[in-house]
Amino acid sequence: MRIGELAKRAGTSTRTLRYYESRGLLAARRTGNGYRDYGEDDLRLLRQIRTLQDFGFELEETRPFVDCLRAGHPAGDSCPASLAVYRRKLDELDGLIGQLAGVREQVARQLVAAEEAAGAGAGAGAGESGGEPPAPRCEMTG
Repeated sequence: MRIGELAKRAGTSTRTLRYYESRGLLAARRTGNGYRDYGEDDLRLLRQIRTLQDFGFELEETRPFVDCLRAGHPAGDSCPASLAVYRRKLDELDGLIGQLAGVREQVARQLVAAEEAAGAGAGAGAGESGGEPPAPRCEMTG
């Protein structure tokens, strides 16, 4: 199939396919008149790349999966190098989850402090003193 058809079937652009080719992730065969020619295996490679990118993998992280498929394995994640990438990605995600949990705890503490301050100042608000409302405060630390 030609590049336009492959792009359409893969849900991507011809520009993206050329970029993948320049990065060595997609190898086009050439017809007698110089047109790129692709097969169903190429579509399978592209679907593997797209799925991994949807999961947050960088393009270069997809290479072991592509190499695994090219080597004739039934799935891109059936090779040791692919499994190693999965493990690294899980470690990365665990670290990010830990960071987010820390930020969440900090925001929750700030909310409690703000609610307590708002409750303590409810009786001495702007309506009773005739002044302006207190300035907002934020005491989050990094």
